[in-house]
Amino acid sequence: MPNTDYENGLQQLRAAIDAADAVVLGAGAGLSTAAGLTYSGERFERLFDDFIAKYGIRDMYSGGFFPFPLPEEQWAWWSRHIWCNRYEPAPKDTYGKLLRLLAGKDFFVITTNVDHQFQLSGFPKERLFYTQGDYGLWQCSEPCHDKTYDNYDTVKRMVEEQRDMRVPSELLPYCPVCGKPMAMNLRADDTFVEDAGWHEAAGRYQDYLDAHQSGKVLFLELGVGANTPIIIKYPFWRFTYANSEAAYACVNLGSAYAPAEIRERSILIDADIDRVLDDLLAAGER
Repeated sequence: MPNTDYENGLQQLRAAIDAADAVVLGAGAGLSTAAGLTYSGERFERLFDDFIAKYGIRDMYSGGFFPFPLPEEQWAWWSRHIWCNRYEPAPKDTYGKLLRLLAGKDFFVITTNVDHQFQLSGFPKERLFYTQGDYGLWQCSEPCHDKTYDNYDTVKRMVEEQRDMRVPSELLPYCPVCGKPMAMNLRADDTFVEDAGWHEAAGRYQDYLDAHQSGKVLFLELGVGANTPIIIKYPFWRFTYANSEAAYACVNLGSAYAPAEIRERSILIDADIDRVLDDLLAAGER
């Protein structure tokens, strides 16, 4: 049985990382939360106080689905949301710590996060697969074609030029092909565009898995919840079960679990991810 005591779990995880021939890292929303990219509480209230006062929006997540009466208001919300979660650095260096922890290791990352913090922290693009989209990309809302568009320049202007919770009408984004409104490139329904870059990353991830079906592989899961377990959690369990030399590690505050079939090869740490990374780095220096 795995020992879930914090110190023992930490020692087991440090040893598993050191011993691994390959690390497959699966990251969920809990990793970004640990980095300070919180969607409610003080940060949300500070950044969206005007929207809270006018519409009673409770958090950033629900605000993304709010039926704003004007597109100028909708994009005032979304541009602010994109800027603070995609283009500004996270309040904590959690992703940078993770990169330092994996220095010198053969690794690949699959993530359901859409905030692009891996690349912002220096992770190489060719080792990343963003399955659910990217706050930094727009797509046709129809969609009439399978292409995405970088939104940095327009979002920056939207943030700088919005007044009274509205962006200038001339900044509203429209599809260059069919003229319909642009939408976020986020997997919310069957209109999500999997562009050429998405398919290339998916192929690299599958190639990595195919190349590491045996040997000392560590499937390291950080902050993955139960909303979409079929993307990271369930596959990691199956991959670990299929490879007798593989290990599974789950770091998740309040939800560190492994099924009985792989429990003997699992490391479960119920703690704040940022703290765990600090302690793992300190242990590696000793």
